[in-house]
Amino acid sequence: MNITKPNRKKHSYVQQLNAPREQVFPLLCPVLEVEWVPGWLPEKVISQTGVCEQDCIFLTPPEIPTEPENAIWIVTKHDPENFSLEMYKVVPGHTVSKLEISLESNSATSTAATVSYELTAIGKKGEQFIEEFTETWYENFMLEWETQLNHYLETGKKIA
Repeated sequence: MNITKPNRKKHSYVQQLNAPREQVFPLLCPVLEVEWVPGWLPEKVISQTGVCEQDCIFLTPPEIPTEPENAIWIVTKHDPENFSLEMYKVVPGHTVSKLEISLESNSATSTAATVSYELTAIGKKGEQFIEEFTETWYENFMLEWETQLNHYLETGKKIA
């Protein structure tokens, strides 16, 4: 047995989204993200309803060069009444990531989305990625996501 201290890093960011949270929350779904995230296409989604729900599982191809194989995502909390969700992303030999999203109304037409990722390395390539997972990297990732989602909310189309 090998017991080690975790190599773990967490970042949070608050996105400003130009729609009410009732409109935003359903879009935080592996199926509906295909409509607004360029290049997003899960290989498999396991769901009773066909969209995001508690215990939904989905598989995605590698998203970054250091990921050695497909990721397995598991939705561990899906709470539409409180506009929050939690899921884990497991990339074997790389990382385990916890994603938490909560939505708060800014106004009738605006939402603050708090998005937190906590990564734990479980392999050498994951250790490398944890080093690259800086606040600047995360902020750029969140700004890109915020821009893509706002574009979709405003136009109904995926950003080009």
